[in-house]
Amino acid sequence: MADALTVIPAGVLRNLADKLYEKRKNAALEVEGIVKQLTVAGDHDKITAVINLLTTEFTYSPQANHRKGGLIGLAAATVGLTSEAAQHLEQIVPPVLSSFSDQDSRVRYYACEALYNIAKVVRGDFIIFFNQIFDALCKLSADSDANVQSAAHLLDRLVKDIVTESDQFSIEEFIPLLRERMNVLNPYVRQFLVGWITVLDSVPDIDMLGFLPDFLDGLFNMLSDSSHEIRQQADSALSEFLQEIKNSPSVDYGRMAEILVQRAASVDEFTRLTAITWIHEFVKLGGDQLVPYYADILGAILPCISDKEEKIRVVARETNEELRAIKADPAEGFDVGAILSIARRQLSSEWEATRIEALHWISNLLNRHRTEVLTYLNDIFDTLLEALSDPSDQVVLLVLEVHACIAKDPQHFRQLVVFLVHNFRVDNSLLEKRGALIIRRLCVLLDAERVYRELSTILEGESDLDFASIMVQALNLILLTSSELSDLRDLLKQSLVNPSGKDLFVSLYASWCHSPMAIISLCLLSQTYQHASAVIQSLVEEDINVKFLVQLDKLIRLLETPIFAYLRLQLLEPGRHMWLLKALYGLLMLLPQQSTAFRILRTRLKTVPTYSFGGEQPRRTSSGNPYQLLQHMSGGSQVTEDGDINPNQDSKFSHHGINFTARLQQFEQMQQQHRQHSKVQPQLRRNSTSSQTQQDVQRPEELSRTSSDVNRPPSRSRKGPGQLQL
Repeated sequence: MADALTVIPAGVLRNLADKLYEKRKNAALEVEGIVKQLTVAGDHDKITAVINLLTTEFTYSPQANHRKGGLIGLAAATVGLTSEAAQHLEQIVPPVLSSFSDQDSRVRYYACEALYNIAKVVRGDFIIFFNQIFDALCKLSADSDANVQSAAHLLDRLVKDIVTESDQFSIEEFIPLLRERMNVLNPYVRQFLVGWITVLDSVPDIDMLGFLPDFLDGLFNMLSDSSHEIRQQADSALSEFLQEIKNSPSVDYGRMAEILVQRAASVDEFTRLTAITWIHEFVKLGGDQLVPYYADILGAILPCISDKEEKIRVVARETNEELRAIKADPAEGFDVGAILSIARRQLSSEWEATRIEALHWISNLLNRHRTEVLTYLNDIFDTLLEALSDPSDQVVLLVLEVHACIAKDPQHFRQLVVFLVHNFRVDNSLLEKRGALIIRRLCVLLDAERVYRELSTILEGESDLDFASIMVQALNLILLTSSELSDLRDLLKQSLVNPSGKDLFVSLYASWCHSPMAIISLCLLSQTYQHASAVIQSLVEEDINVKFLVQLDKLIRLLETPIFAYLRLQLLEPGRHMWLLKALYGLLMLLPQQSTAFRILRTRLKTVPTYSFGGEQPRRTSSGNPYQLLQHMSGGSQVTEDGDINPNQDSKFSHHGINFTARLQQFEQMQQQHRQHSKVQPQLRRNSTSSQTQQDVQRPEELSRTSSDVNRPPSRSRKGPGQLQL
């Protein structure tokens, strides 16, 4: 310091700390001249002493004017050093940088001015301080003083010029600092950062694209900024990077995909649109690189398919189609389980479109990777069953298609039907509201006969007799009315002459025994009229209750539909179909005379001619056995109602008959169980509901489930859960 004092006159030092700018400026010019002379003389020791004096006595002084003088003095010394300044930058730059955080705004301003002058002299040599300078400028860009901000902007432009022309700039060292600063929310800092990203990306020798994953999230964060200008700048930068990605042969899609997936769920609409647009391009460009990220990408796409913004919905749908079209192999890292997990989770979405697309994905995976999907069946099966209760018919139909695809294997078919019956049991509203839709669709997808046989087998052993009765009634109504089951009805009509029809009749009979009206309907459909009459005759007082009469009313109305046209036409030949007449008259006798159904059936029976158009009269066989009434069937053969073929006919029609006596006993035994159940159930209900109010006892849901309702008048119980309406 003593050397510096001998070099710089005391007056110059005094003026350098003066409060007047002009005096400080003149003193700085004096310092510049002195340093120039020392540089020419090559006396770098004295130059170092001068710089130390300016640093310790001025820039670090507690007096603001001294700090101002020190800054302008350091800049003057750098100018005086000219080409020799580089070797003294380690002494000159740090004091200036520390002044950027000075409490006095004027000191900060002069620090910007000083560094500007220093940078103009040394140019690329001060790149070694770039990170510190960048950090300081980042803070100054948000300075509270407008003059300081203006000075910082001038310095920033100069630094950008120097960096773009320098070959010493290290992007690897800069990126960590940039990544750290990208989380700042100050709008001025954000503008500063976007400006630098744009400038560095424009430099051919700097590969900003390779480091894009490090600051991509920050750019997306700026898309939701309150400032329109910042949003526009961030969007412009992102658009430029996306274009570069399209033109680049090598891109790290994986890391960026993770960021985009998160941003696709942003609450900001513009951010979501930009993120989903990027994902769309990535799916088209990424190829194999994105295989490990398919599940995450799908998790981002599916919610956007139901976005309130149409642009987002359109892009999301296109992306979804692109992704689904890619045929990835599990051997290549394609995680079927992860995709299924995402699809299963989206089945709980509140948006119908998202649930539909999730089902399309499950169906697509089943078609392509059936073996792998079935290994995860336990994870998704319950969710798929719950989806059968979805409020959307389209969702339910798609779920049924998925179930049908799974049920191609016998063990899964059995599992599906068992779970379906279980769901109907625990949720009566599902059977009532969706039962017909579900059963009819399954019959189309999985073969009606197979579905009905399996349902019958399960219901035959059903312990909940009330549910079994309701379920059988529902299945019977579907059988009698659905166009999808026309082939099944045709097969049943041939029960007396066709072995397959006979087997189906016997298979359904076991479970149809839970409902007298279902059995009568089955007999009328299969043209086993004598057995229908026998069933009607077997009914006792307890069987003829309100529910029975409601079901009988439905059947009488069904007899007037085209489905039973063959039966009405058979009435033209009463001589051949005496047991049909007896069965219909039996039903008429069970109906209250004041009911509409009674009038309908009586009117129909009045139209039956008193003679047979076939020239035959009602007669019995010589054996006198009521089960040996002969009936002409198709092909001219004579078939008895127990299924035995007349031995005079061709042997090609021969087959084992139906043991109607055993069937009737089976029906009576099942009805006896129902009667006992109806006697026990009221007592059980009284014990379990003694604390309930009278209003609770009379809720329709409970009325439909308890057999104690059988003696209630019709006005109390019109329809129970699962009793499908025409």
